[in-house]
Amino acid sequence: MATAVQKITLSSSRDIPFNKLVLSQSNVRRVKAGVSIEELAEDIARRTLLQSLNVRRVLDPEGAETGMFEIPAGGRRYRALELLVKQKRLAKTAPVPCVVRDSGIAEEDSLAENVQRAPLHPLDQFRAFRALREKGRTEEDIAAVFFTSVNVVKQRLRLASVSPALLDIYAEDGMSLEQLMAFTVTADHGRQEQVWQAISGSWQKEPYQIRRMLTEKTARASDRRAVFVGLDAYEAAGGVVLRDLFQSDDGGWLEDVALLDRLVAEKLKAEAETIAAEGWKWIEVAIDFPYGHTRGLRELDSVSAGLTAEEQATIEALKAEFARLEAEHDGADELPDEVDQRLGEIETALAVFDDRPINYQLADIARAGVFVGIDAEGTLLVDRGYVRPEDELPVAEPEQGSDGEPAAATFDGAEPSAPGIQRAVITIGGQLAEAEDEDDDAVKPLPDRLLTELTAERTLALRDRLAITPSVAFQAVLHKFCLDVFSRYSSYGTAMEVSVRSVSFPVQAQGLKDTPAAKAIDARHKTWEERLPKEKTELWDWLTGLTGDEQAALFAHCASFGINALYEKGDRYGGGITPHTVEHRITEADRIARAVDLDMVESGWRPTVENYLGRVPKLRILEAVREGAGERAAQLIDHLKKGDMAKEAERLLAEAGWLPEPLRMPDAQLAAAVDAAEPEGDGEALPEFLAGDDEETPADEADESRMIAAE
Repeated sequence: MATAVQKITLSSSRDIPFNKLVLSQSNVRRVKAGVSIEELAEDIARRTLLQSLNVRRVLDPEGAETGMFEIPAGGRRYRALELLVKQKRLAKTAPVPCVVRDSGIAEEDSLAENVQRAPLHPLDQFRAFRALREKGRTEEDIAAVFFTSVNVVKQRLRLASVSPALLDIYAEDGMSLEQLMAFTVTADHGRQEQVWQAISGSWQKEPYQIRRMLTEKTARASDRRAVFVGLDAYEAAGGVVLRDLFQSDDGGWLEDVALLDRLVAEKLKAEAETIAAEGWKWIEVAIDFPYGHTRGLRELDSVSAGLTAEEQATIEALKAEFARLEAEHDGADELPDEVDQRLGEIETALAVFDDRPINYQLADIARAGVFVGIDAEGTLLVDRGYVRPEDELPVAEPEQGSDGEPAAATFDGAEPSAPGIQRAVITIGGQLAEAEDEDDDAVKPLPDRLLTELTAERTLALRDRLAITPSVAFQAVLHKFCLDVFSRYSSYGTAMEVSVRSVSFPVQAQGLKDTPAAKAIDARHKTWEERLPKEKTELWDWLTGLTGDEQAALFAHCASFGINALYEKGDRYGGGITPHTVEHRITEADRIARAVDLDMVESGWRPTVENYLGRVPKLRILEAVREGAGERAAQLIDHLKKGDMAKEAERLLAEAGWLPEPLRMPDAQLAAAVDAAEPEGDGEALPEFLAGDDEETPADEADESRMIAAE
């Protein structure tokens, strides 16, 4: 006969008046954790008590019931109810649902209630928030109900919106929460799944790598193009901005780069059309102009419009107020906020007066042109008044004003009123990206174009250093004079062109004009240009009036423009510059670089995907990381595809101080040996990075989006 299974009898439940309940010393919870008593009280007030209290009868010493009940499990709920009673929001005798226990140990009941409770999986919370949102609750309502911030609610909703396939992987602990957060950057489920498939087989699945792969085809909101157009205009045109709710994203990413470029082109063209009405002969439009784009053009002389008596009085009043405020708080460690704010307002107001409209002669305008672009901060850049050599002859007699002087035009953004103004020829151009090289089993010489770009930046840095080292500049020019004057020397292939013939850079990396060296040279040149006399006949006397130090500084500045450390592909069969000449030029440039203590790292050069790492094979990328960050770092990225490897290498080498061979300071002993034994013919072997290689390197690997799709 089968033994009957004993049935379980559950503890009875009943409503007990609140004033008959007391806390038990058997409650094992001692440390405060989780939701505060105040928040729990508000939640009970909103939706009443969702879970009964676990209570036991209180007996007197003789074992008789006292009518009171103690609470070994549910102390926080009791305190929340107690707070509501104190606030007179709950009656003292309000019935409280309780489960009455008679058997067992009170401490065991308290421990079991806390230990046996399974915490909610984060994904369940994300989905619950989404369900509330789908039922009409606003993000603000959800935040208020669960005593959290609206941003936290947005984060939870964003996590719930990730691809269901990835959410299932997260639920099964196949993905960390940090990785899931990274996938929220984009709402494209297909792209999310592609990226996960691409990295799921790799041990390297860092969140930053996921974010980078999801945004590699986008433009940062801090990009000069995005700043110029504005996010509002981009979104109004249908563009989508990707945002990262879990870490600082610097404004996010603009997903549709083609749309952004179109908006930039349209806005620049509109600005150019407005400027064309001023009467200029030509206008060149580009997002970014290369360094030295105005070389060979004559810049028109201009005069700032004068100040009216009222404007002059305002300036004097502002300066007087500024001086008074500074005097009143002289010696103070910290200025009061209102004073500091006022000083800033005065400085801003005075700066507006400094930016005066510019006057040009109408006859000059008719033969000159304008460059229209975007500066590094994303604001419109308008550079007026450049005359091409072929336009130097006057196109018309200058129009005479009432006083017999040539008529002038003032430009402050307003359209001139003079009739018969010619229509400018507007040219819109840009730079094309070149094809990349593919990996090979052997480390090949650097591509000629890349060498030229690297040495162009080195030439600028060397010019900047030479300009602030007058003694070396004097010696470099004297050295060139000796080569030219004394027949015992051969002066071909030198790095100092004393004419001075400034070398332009027909091939250059994007952003060369924004490098620290370029900015320093331009600022120094502008300072001297403002001091120089307008007429050539006055130059000699003006130079005579300079101090010795001023003459030395000006000499160094002028001499620096003759520096040519540029690599050019030599013609081994005659008809052009030979490899031997290039080698001599580089050797002499190295000598000058040592003399001025040139350091390309201090000059601001850093290896990036654009200027080096994305332009060389994988073997050279790994070699760079190995030299700059160590063997371990190289091993961490050696399995990556070229695009990812280049980006990781940029991150690893950002502060490593690593330089490619063309930018390094040559070894002093080796340089001395080279000086002592000058090569005699064209047959000498060049350094590895200059070694001739007429073969074309294979095409680069396909971009990562195609690789992911192929997988």
